[in-house]
Amino acid sequence: MKTYDIKPVRVAIVGSASSGKTTLAQALALRYGGVWVPEYLREFVDTRSRVPVEEDQLHIAETQAAREDLAATGAVRFLFCDTTPLMTAVYSRHYFGRILPELAQLVAARRYDVTLVCAPDIPWQPDGLQREPEDQSAAVNAILAEELAARAIPHVRIHGLLDERLRQVEEVLGR
Repeated sequence: MKTYDIKPVRVAIVGSASSGKTTLAQALALRYGGVWVPEYLREFVDTRSRVPVEEDQLHIAETQAAREDLAATGAVRFLFCDTTPLMTAVYSRHYFGRILPELAQLVAARRYDVTLVCAPDIPWQPDGLQREPEDQSAAVNAILAEELAARAIPHVRIHGLLDERLRQVEEVLGR
């Protein structure tokens, strides 16, 4: 008898700060009975009581990726990733003017079956040290769009309040 390595569908949820990624990831995990991977950056900022510097970027992305891989071992159908190393690269470009080669390699090596881009169309909420000012959202989203295009990553833009976002994701993932 053959055994097959069945992997969950990896769903990347990306977007600027306060665009609803965490809320969507949690709601999707509940709706689909899947596993969601929280954003490591939040923990990093909370435990170190500071925002990351350029030298922290690779560690943040590697930790996010490792947590995704670990969570995938317990996921059956879906793995919902509340941000990805790609967003670390986007923020690196935004704040430090570049993406370190090692970070670029990590991003290139990561594969997701579905990429959802959360539109910044819900009320912005500050989140302590972790969140940049609201006026940075447009710049971050422009860099994200450029990176998605440059890497030829197919994606679906999700917008509206949570119920509307869930309906849009259902069109992509099914029931």
